[in-house]
Amino acid sequence: MEGKPINGKERLNPVIQEETTGCGIASVANILGKSYADMKAVANGMGIYATDESLWSDTDYVRRLLAAEGVVTSATEIPFESWEVLPDLALLSIKHHQENGKNFWHWVVFRRVDGQPCVLDSASYLPANIRTDFDAMQPKWFIRVEVS
Repeated sequence: MEGKPINGKERLNPVIQEETTGCGIASVANILGKSYADMKAVANGMGIYATDESLWSDTDYVRRLLAAEGVVTSATEIPFESWEVLPDLALLSIKHHQENGKNFWHWVVFRRVDGQPCVLDSASYLPANIRTDFDAMQPKWFIRVEVS
């Protein structure tokens, strides 16, 4: 399903994470239109590594990666209310769980293309990485992303 036309106009080519903990790096790559390898190199140059489990439980890493590319994000995480009220571009936290009292989640990117919502999910095990199965995702909060 990669490169699937959204409303027949824009083609999306989701970046797939190459490491178990690489969803944050892949999500930033999806926002910036970079490859996983390119985004990983940028992240590593900033001291951010996919092997660091805190990537699953801290928003600072993705914010720093986006800010380094001039992308503005909301200062705080915004509680998820509904798919309809999300901005046209956002980082979403899904698959929330706790391990040893610490919160963890999976990063995905919400996009509205020509008015149609979709989620770019970098998980390599999915049959399709452009998702519209909104009932299955259950986000807890999101970060607004503004690309100029």
